[in-house]
Amino acid sequence: MAEPTLAELAKRLEALEKQFAEQAAVQPRKKDWRRGIGNSIDNEFALLMQAEIEAAREADRRAAQQEPLE
Repeated sequence: MAEPTLAELAKRLEALEKQFAEQAAVQPRKKDWRRGIGNSIDNEFALLMQAEIEAAREADRRAAQQEPLE
C-alpha cells in the first residue's frame, strides 16, 4: 500500500471535517454528566451492579488488610 500524498490527506481531512460539522448540526446538545444523575435509582440491574461493585471493593479491602507489610 502506497503512502498517501499530502493532497490526498488534505482531501480526507476536509471530508471528515464536513462530516463532523454535519453531525454537530444534527446533535447540538452538549453532553453533561449531570443529566445521568438519578436515572438508574430504581433500576433493578443498577442496584445489582452497585451491590456487586461494593462487594468487590470490600473484598479488595479485606485482602489488602491481610497482606503482610514489608
